[in-house]
Amino acid sequence: MKQALLTLTILFISCVVQAQTGKLSGKVSDQSGKAVEGATVQIKALNRMVPTDEKGIYELKDLSFGEYQLEISSIESRLYSTKVKINQDVVVHNAIVAPAGDKSLNEVTVVEKTVKKAMETSGFAVAIIETKEASLRNLTTNELLDRAVGVRVRQNGGVGSNVEYNLNGMSGSTIGIFIDGIEASTYGSSFNLNNIPPAMIDRIEVYKGVLPSHLTGDYVGGAINVILKKDASRNNATVAMSYGSFNTYNADASVIMRNNKSGLSFRGSGFYTYSDNSYEMWGKFAKYTDRNGILTRDFRAKRFNDTYKSIGGRFEVGFTDVKWADQFFLGYNISDTYKDIPHGTTTGQPYVGRFTEYQAHVFSLNYNKNNLFTNGLALNINAVRSSRSTYVQDTVTTLYNWDGNPLILHTDYMIEAGEPPIIMKAPMNGAQQGLPTISNVDRKIINARSNLAYTIVPGHRLSLNHKFERTDRDDTNLLRPVNKDLITVMEVSKNIVSANYEAETFGRKLRTNAMVKYTANNTMQTDPKATYNADGSYQLDPQTSRTFDDNFGYGATVSYNAVSKFYLIASMENSYIMPTEEQMYGNLENNILPNLGLRPEQNINYNIGFRLGILDFGKHKISFYGSAFWRNGYDKVTRQTVDSVVTDSDLDIQATSFVNLGRTQSRGVEAEVLYIFNNRLNAALNFSKFNALYKRNHDDNGVVDDRYNLQIPNEPFFTINANVQYRLNNLFQDKSITNVYYNTGFVGAYDIAWHPSEGSLTPAQFSHDLGASYRFPAGKIIASLDAKNVFNSALYDNFGVQKPGRGIYFKLNYTIGKF
Repeated sequence: MKQALLTLTILFISCVVQAQTGKLSGKVSDQSGKAVEGATVQIKALNRMVPTDEKGIYELKDLSFGEYQLEISSIESRLYSTKVKINQDVVVHNAIVAPAGDKSLNEVTVVEKTVKKAMETSGFAVAIIETKEASLRNLTTNELLDRAVGVRVRQNGGVGSNVEYNLNGMSGSTIGIFIDGIEASTYGSSFNLNNIPPAMIDRIEVYKGVLPSHLTGDYVGGAINVILKKDASRNNATVAMSYGSFNTYNADASVIMRNNKSGLSFRGSGFYTYSDNSYEMWGKFAKYTDRNGILTRDFRAKRFNDTYKSIGGRFEVGFTDVKWADQFFLGYNISDTYKDIPHGTTTGQPYVGRFTEYQAHVFSLNYNKNNLFTNGLALNINAVRSSRSTYVQDTVTTLYNWDGNPLILHTDYMIEAGEPPIIMKAPMNGAQQGLPTISNVDRKIINARSNLAYTIVPGHRLSLNHKFERTDRDDTNLLRPVNKDLITVMEVSKNIVSANYEAETFGRKLRTNAMVKYTANNTMQTDPKATYNADGSYQLDPQTSRTFDDNFGYGATVSYNAVSKFYLIASMENSYIMPTEEQMYGNLENNILPNLGLRPEQNINYNIGFRLGILDFGKHKISFYGSAFWRNGYDKVTRQTVDSVVTDSDLDIQATSFVNLGRTQSRGVEAEVLYIFNNRLNAALNFSKFNALYKRNHDDNGVVDDRYNLQIPNEPFFTINANVQYRLNNLFQDKSITNVYYNTGFVGAYDIAWHPSEGSLTPAQFSHDLGASYRFPAGKIIASLDAKNVFNSALYDNFGVQKPGRGIYFKLNYTIGKF
């Protein structure tokens, strides 16, 4: 695989496109002859656009011979549109644009939203989250996602805690989490959506159901694809720092540089995050064990042993818009994280001295080229080689209470008998969770994706896709050092081949996309056992186990532009998901036990909805989106939960494994409305409501399953989000801009055990956030203040773990426009 990838890379770097292509360049000036900087020059038919530089110069390379509509727009000028003919190597077109009128801002806005609109009306159930405003505030990427329609981010605590994503009842391995089209798990726990700041992100794509060809994988519930910033058209650098409650620090910086003559480009970014996570817990799942050994609820305590710190950097060097590549980048990611583990799956028992450290080194290659060898042929290759290391230590044997003191048993009977108090120890010489451990897990991961697409005729496109992923995992218990040949070794490899056919018919009003895929999954585990001789030598019994599973899947999407700005959107998919390496072999730091008997999960999904584009009523603009879904699951893979709660201790789970559920069904609706007034007030309201029911009547032995038709536990199924933003110009200074924000979220009550009871019910939750940002007149400095959970409500998440209360955060952003 490595040799083949290297050969392809060398081949595509060295080739020169033989098709007839030319370059379009020129200068954009205003009517006085002054250069217009930052104007957007685009050819919509080719989806190509570039900005003008400080001299008003633009350049569009590698354009196939033909006639095109050229459009130029900027805040300073009216929309300029003309036809240009590319019929030679170099075509020069200089443009003189008229000064801006009342409509210029709207014209520029339309250009900037071309990608967003095209994706949201493509037939896929997809929503685009823009990060420009969020990057100026104290919002994490996960907080931004949690406000999107139908998305629920499940988090076991505060900053840096374990995160799971739920898209309308689909979660776990059914959901793909991507960074630039590569699975986020490849980069390791120290570089993920937990700690990538919005300032590093261009946009976030949230798919529900069928995925587009470039994200083809082992998923059926949808995907979250984070697109990092890549625009190298202008040299710039940014830096931001923030501080807030619970001793939380954040800092991030980025720089983008490009040489216009050679196309040589550099992109670099980095981040640092630290938090004590020392917030209070007081809700119904906060517990305390008194001296009589009795567990009591609603104990107010400050979290401890919950420090989190992470640092990371991403560096890429390569070429953009050169003859042999639209983009070619070699990249390197490095990240390092320290995290205390404050408790198990639930908060019943606090931990002391249990912590984990992560480190990752990731090398990447990205290549894409349109019109490769011939017009209409496009190639995209993403390949990643990752070395990840996870260290977990847990050696403290004394048990602790949530007041931070050792758990002491000293009952009235013991006092009367004159017996001394007993400092409670973990059972059977154990530590905070299970036996004492100092372990290290090393993973070597290869993840390579290739997409070859050909436009047969305008409006008809065929693409072939291949994904190869392999994880080699070595588990070492450092408390019991052994020879290398006695280390437990696991390997999981996956090959996915798929084909997509996309068509635009009926005057481009009807867009369809059909997909078929084949998946092959191999696993191998070697757990050597040694028989020792009297002289200390030993013989090995490899005890190797292997599995192989393969399956076919298919799906389709359709989008129909029924009338102006109104689109009907539908999709369906029937596909399988293989268990992941973590689900099968466990994960110490996230309290996940192994289960080698997991079976593949099958899902049959249907989505139907509509999108009504922005309706313009002068100062008022409004848009609507709505969707309904129906999902049938077989052998759903999910975290095991308790069956029923009889005593308080039944919910005190320290670790759980993933299990298969026989049959499930989820049906529901989601909707969103957006409103804009006078281009100053922006408001949004969305909701998601579904029922995710267990649908197995009898177990494998024919015994009646008493969970039939119960709601699947530990999954919120009713959420509402609303937010308002208002812009004030020249409030304190001329040319300054002030934005004020308000956000509220509601999560309906849900159970964390199969059979509902008062003890397992997570109550309904309301949260309220306020914020404001101030951009100074020069536009280079922006200060913001955010107050989260302003009413200090008790908010819960996975398995009843309480999230942070009221917090105040301050942030400064500084931008160097050009250099």
